[in-house]
Amino acid sequence: MLKIGIVGLPNVGKSTLFNALTKASVPAENYPFCTIDPSVGVVGVPDARLGALTEFSKSEKTIPAAIEFVDIAGLVKGAAEGEGLGNQFLANIRETDAILQVVRFFDDSNILHVEKEIEPYKDIEIINLELALADAEQVRKRRDKLVRDVKTGSKEAAAEDAALTKLAQGFAAGKLALHAGLTDEEKKLVSTLNLLTMKPILYAFNKKSGGHNLDELADGRAERAFELIKSLGGRYVLLDAVTERELNDVADDDRDSFRQELGVSEDGLAGLIRGAYETLGLISFFTTGADETRAWTIPRGSTAPVAGAAIHNDFLDKFIRAEVIEWQKLLELGSYVAAREKGLVRTEGKEYVVSDGDVMVFLHG
Repeated sequence: MLKIGIVGLPNVGKSTLFNALTKASVPAENYPFCTIDPSVGVVGVPDARLGALTEFSKSEKTIPAAIEFVDIAGLVKGAAEGEGLGNQFLANIRETDAILQVVRFFDDSNILHVEKEIEPYKDIEIINLELALADAEQVRKRRDKLVRDVKTGSKEAAAEDAALTKLAQGFAAGKLALHAGLTDEEKKLVSTLNLLTMKPILYAFNKKSGGHNLDELADGRAERAFELIKSLGGRYVLLDAVTERELNDVADDDRDSFRQELGVSEDGLAGLIRGAYETLGLISFFTTGADETRAWTIPRGSTAPVAGAAIHNDFLDKFIRAEVIEWQKLLELGSYVAAREKGLVRTEGKEYVVSDGDVMVFLHG
């Protein structure tokens, strides 16, 4: 299951967003929202395609893909040295697949900011610096352990040390591990360190309904933040955590009209989850039948056997072939029989690269 850590400075809306996400969880027998501890929740991924396929198959169960969100207490300057219990929180982030960095994006004199000014690009730099400092310490400790093996002429140790040196030089130059220029082979050599700044980061700019939002003020602050994220090769989403949390208490039929009244045009949580999938390079494929319709998450570019392994490990080695049809075409034709008659249900082999929205049936040995 995908695991995302929510980080940010104190008082920027992390916990509000976490509460909005977890309360908006999609009901599903296998993936109910569950609290592992007060700051961890499993959330079903909203996907309109899933509901349409459930109706098509008259499925008894609908099981969405799931994301585990971890609400990590606010980081502050000095977190890498243990300020504000920083080391403990940074350790929690190491266990995640990606980082969701929440950044305040509005002016309001009634809500204090830990840095005494609202300048989002500086907030991002503070958090990224703390993550990089923590990584630099991990790298230093690992290099200290390798010294003896490098001296004895171990090629493996020398290769790992070279990769670690490249990382250390990158951190010294203010770069994240992602931008240190490591080859794929070097990334494998250092993967056990689980570096924070090697993880994909999605930035969430938290706005405020009726407030002085920076993207509307046009005073340069929003633009500076956008430019920084572009330079980092990152992605961002805009949302209003308080409004999203409040909308969870509104009946589904009334939600769109409430959004219009509040001036919030899009479902911020759905946009955030889409952003997470794009940041991580993930897609969904579906299986559907009378028993259940289910969404499965795989990396973009996965072949059919890899997709099958998401269902069961045996499918990777014992894969024979898969029947594949685009979800929309299946719904348009109304039945598998009609789809087969028109030749739109394809038989694909091991080399087939799965597309987002494929409906699949696997044959294995």
